[in-house]
Amino acid sequence: MNIGLPKEVKDNEYRVGIVPAGVHALAGDGHTVFVEKGAGLGSGFSDEEYTATGATLLDTADEVFVRSDMVVKVKEPTQEEYPRLREGQILSSYLHLAPNPELTRALLDCKAIGVAYETITDGQGGLPLLAPMSEVAGRMSITVGSYYLQKTTGGRGVLLGGVPGVRPASVLIIGGGTVGINAAKMARGLGARVCIVDLDVDRLRFIDDLFLGQVNTVVSSAYSIAQLIKDADLVIGAVLIPGASAPKLITRTMISSMQPGAVIVDVAVDQGGCCETTRPTTHSEPVYTVDGIVHYCVTNMPGAMPRTSTLALTNATVPYIRQIASLGMKDAIRENPLLKDGVNVYKGQVTFEPVATSHDLPYHNLDELL
Repeated sequence: MNIGLPKEVKDNEYRVGIVPAGVHALAGDGHTVFVEKGAGLGSGFSDEEYTATGATLLDTADEVFVRSDMVVKVKEPTQEEYPRLREGQILSSYLHLAPNPELTRALLDCKAIGVAYETITDGQGGLPLLAPMSEVAGRMSITVGSYYLQKTTGGRGVLLGGVPGVRPASVLIIGGGTVGINAAKMARGLGARVCIVDLDVDRLRFIDDLFLGQVNTVVSSAYSIAQLIKDADLVIGAVLIPGASAPKLITRTMISSMQPGAVIVDVAVDQGGCCETTRPTTHSEPVYTVDGIVHYCVTNMPGAMPRTSTLALTNATVPYIRQIASLGMKDAIRENPLLKDGVNVYKGQVTFEPVATSHDLPYHNLDELL
């Protein structure tokens, strides 16, 4: 199979879809890998490293798309990339279609096959290709939040860990999944007071054991969030419903009750955000203020740490890419049925039910289409 690796074009997105080691593995499997010149530079991988491992360099993204049966990206296509996609072409990347009707329509119109990393599951119901970026984003959320808590950046002027005689900052984490746990690790490490809110009591028991009781846990409800958020210096939105839009658990009324200069980092922004006042931002303009509360809602947070993020991402994705490349989409799904959950659109049809529900579109069972 011909596999294409274009350079990412999203604002300040420095990750790359396949590292040279992955190219070496794909070339060893007998595949041809086309890499746009400079695609890996942001993550610290030179063109020479790609050619040394078997890649063919191409000058433009247009050439990469035209010559590839499967295109491997990190982030969802932008408007400038829509016309490059074609019928039957496999696109493997994070897609986040539920809150993005425009991209969903573009993929349906071109009849490409969209494989979304964030909805592929494992045998235990986990999300193995989303987990690495959730780990990065969760840990980053605390360092970013701490930065914007500075008075010079619009925050309350609160140090997360406090000092002797001064109370540490209060960190409220909405969601006890991978993002939430990694955020809690960083926040506790810096000495903050941490509370995690989640619906699943068994999950809260696990978190309590994991942190030896040093993290407070509360069952999620509109009332509990409204009470806890009033005292929070930093709020982390870490809610995830796989493939679906995030529920708006933090209302505008709750925002107005917070302490002026408090910070919200909504990691759920890729799926629309869990806060009513969330709107997507970029690394160029990462924050805005509503009712005196600083909002950080960057849709590609791990792109700011591209070396770590790319290595973590490709450790997880390359085995799936190799499987699809070697067997083709249909046979790869037959051999590994868990891949099916990743196919969100297939040749003009929506094949992932939460996406269909989000956009009021017909849902088609992938098994029937195959």
